[in-house]
Amino acid sequence: MSTDRFTGKQIAQFLVTFAIALAVLLTVGLLLREHGPGNMGTGMLQGAAVGLLATAVVGWRVLRRPGRLTTFERAWTQTGDERDDAVLTRALAVLGLAAFPLTATAAIAIAFGASVEMCLALLLFAEIGVGTVAFAVISRRS
Repeated sequence: MSTDRFTGKQIAQFLVTFAIALAVLLTVGLLLREHGPGNMGTGMLQGAAVGLLATAVVGWRVLRRPGRLTTFERAWTQTGDERDDAVLTRALAVLGLAAFPLTATAAIAIAFGASVEMCLALLLFAEIGVGTVAFAVISRRS
């Protein structure tokens, strides 16, 4: 059964979690910027800003336009029905199965002398791609 309204307690939990995540990410990002190698802190702060902005947009859409949410938004915010939850669970299972060989491939490439930064970036992009494709395929088939 779909739940299209959040309770006051759920909204408060979201806001507290968002504020804690913001504080932790800013602290870690600024520490990395000061003490980390290269421009690691700047990249971390930029990535955190994009992630928090996406989270805020999804939160706003859940509160203001619950009828126009996508399957992913309903599943990720736990406002969807059983089908939405099942699609997300199966897609995350596929991602979990693919994570080990992808990580092993990145580790082997690093061992052979490939750039660590590039391998980790490609690993992240590959995992995002696998998760996206798995979610789309599973959503389409069910």
